[in-house]
Amino acid sequence: MAWHQISVVSDKAAADDISDFLSELGAVSVTFMNASAQPVYEPDIGETRIWEHTKTVALFELDASPEIIKTVLLQQFDSKTVHDWHAEILQDQTWERAWMEHFQPMQFGERLWVYPTGQEQSKTGTVSLILDPGLAFGSGTHPTTALCLEWLAKNDVTGKTVIDFGCGSGILAVAAVLLGAKQAHAIDIDPQALTATQDNAQKNQVGSKIKTYLAEQFDPLAADIVLANILANPLIELSEHISSLVKPKGSLVLSGILKEQADAVATAYQANFAMNNPIIQDDWCRLDGVKN
Repeated sequence: MAWHQISVVSDKAAADDISDFLSELGAVSVTFMNASAQPVYEPDIGETRIWEHTKTVALFELDASPEIIKTVLLQQFDSKTVHDWHAEILQDQTWERAWMEHFQPMQFGERLWVYPTGQEQSKTGTVSLILDPGLAFGSGTHPTTALCLEWLAKNDVTGKTVIDFGCGSGILAVAAVLLGAKQAHAIDIDPQALTATQDNAQKNQVGSKIKTYLAEQFDPLAADIVLANILANPLIELSEHISSLVKPKGSLVLSGILKEQADAVATAYQANFAMNNPIIQDDWCRLDGVKN
């Protein structure tokens, strides 16, 4: 199957209206992309940030007419608001499998390897985690996830209970159990993340040891290890709740933190934890510590 892919550039004030209008015209999906070199950092909770110059990209079925879409779009928004019109035919493909062509085995610490399906290997003294890219975040390729996987690979988790707070794909929960954890509780606000976690747990034959919960349905308990790979602002705002999930003398591992945010996040936890110095990879860092 193929699609018409149509894109326009506008300032951020008009981007939402353009998106809504394209949806009304029959777009099956609409996304925003950066149309300049401007970075966008972490939004506040409940906030969606977009770029000063935003490219709005819409997909239409092939029976749509790009010429008509362009005509009515320019009737609704003048050429000063909407510019850099572009239309092309986009051939469909199995996007996950195409992405996997670039997904190679990854090693974390000395013990843990993450493999895509079909590339897994059995190496003496190592643990193999099978993970394919999916719709939920977390494949090990991003520094925030890699930093957490490295912590798990370098610490003894044997017989421990683990909470994966903001589980995404479930990669941290699965890795913990494969490395010897007794049980992992995976929590997220997105039902799709729980589905991905369950699928990855079954793929790695650890489904019986991983329980999944929507955040509002989780009955708080205290675990030996709590991993929270989310973002700095939620980590700060939820610090009391996250802290309460860690047993005395238990371990806390925090990620999703830009290195310039490390001090603010550490301050939110230092009353209850002996925090170690940040571990930095690229522009991101991991914070970890032991509960008093």
